[in-house]
Amino acid sequence: MNNPLSVYRHLPRAIYVLSFATLVNSVANFVYPFLVLYLTTRLSYSAAQAGRFMTLTALLYVPFSLLGSVIADHFGRKRLMITTQLCMAVVCFLCGWIDGSPAIPVLILIALGIDGMCDPARTALKTDVTTPENRQASFSLVYLSMNLGYTVGPMIGGLLFSSHIRWLFWGNAIALAASTIPVALLVPESNPTAEEIRKSRQGNAADRAEEGSLFHALRTRPLLLLFAVGMTFFSFGYSQMSFALPLFFTDLFGSQGALQYGRIMAFNSVIVVVGNPLVISQAKRLPPLRNLAGAAVLFMLGFLPFIWTRRLWVLYLAALVFTVGEILWVNNERTFVANHTPISHRARFGAILPIIEGTGQALAPFAGGAIIDRLSMDWLWITSIISFFIGAMIILALSQKKWRESQ
Repeated sequence: MNNPLSVYRHLPRAIYVLSFATLVNSVANFVYPFLVLYLTTRLSYSAAQAGRFMTLTALLYVPFSLLGSVIADHFGRKRLMITTQLCMAVVCFLCGWIDGSPAIPVLILIALGIDGMCDPARTALKTDVTTPENRQASFSLVYLSMNLGYTVGPMIGGLLFSSHIRWLFWGNAIALAASTIPVALLVPESNPTAEEIRKSRQGNAADRAEEGSLFHALRTRPLLLLFAVGMTFFSFGYSQMSFALPLFFTDLFGSQGALQYGRIMAFNSVIVVVGNPLVISQAKRLPPLRNLAGAAVLFMLGFLPFIWTRRLWVLYLAALVFTVGEILWVNNERTFVANHTPISHRARFGAILPIIEGTGQALAPFAGGAIIDRLSMDWLWITSIISFFIGAMIILALSQKKWRESQ
């Protein structure tokens, strides 16, 4: 507690480079946080139409992510990451060039599909260059860098949305292109060698290599499959942050809704930046599964005020509470998965597990739009709280099972 930042000392050089690249991308990640507002205000989509579009983007993620995972496991994480980011930059530039066109949603789908290909490579690369001993701190630093960028990115995005909307896309394109340079120059290709995989199969580590296909390897990790189901309920609830919350603020503040949403997201990122090392230094005393159950409780408490109050200071207090839950969730979920994923299938596990967990994210905007249109915004927050509760029960059950097996 005297110096919580010391947890980030002596990490692999590749992690520092990846963290810097993440920072650059996060500062200029303007498109996705404002995508719902772009669809509803610029292209005149209804809430339900925007929800269906967001669900489509999540469904499109599945085949692209699986394809990218196979490429990353066999041909290289770094090469795929650089190629896909440059392709996304080109598509984002085109979106800015034809702003307001009905073709924009198609280009956005293409960009998000390419991003789906990139995600397994990013995850596997971070896991490859770390060890179980420094993995939580390493992932935490990347997460901290992302949120450091988000402390200013959403505010800039809110201003651009109001007056220079083309630069939502162009700024994103420039950042994607620029962030590939340090990765290309300073991060090595990280695929495990055949000898490393062979030696790993002879051991008993939680991340030991497995032979055969992805589905064979999955059968050897039933704990991870059940864990992913629990995370599905987390992702359903938390995805309302990107879908329902901007609509909620637009209802409250009208034309200033985008700006207020950007401010509260920036506040969320400031809390992550300030609180991340403090929370980690305390949370490491408990097993990851217990920390995740605690995260669910904080999410429920943080979402509760959206039902009964419209006072801005209370909403910021709620954001403080659910942000601490977010810190616990992200750091413990990623570390638990990485430590139990076979080194021979890291990219493929990095694709299939987010797909399982992403079921909640895919359903969230579709269900959310329907709930808002047919019932009310309040019922959407109630549904999210129930989802977190179910996820917490699953994680606690797994925690008890894992504890009994260790005795």
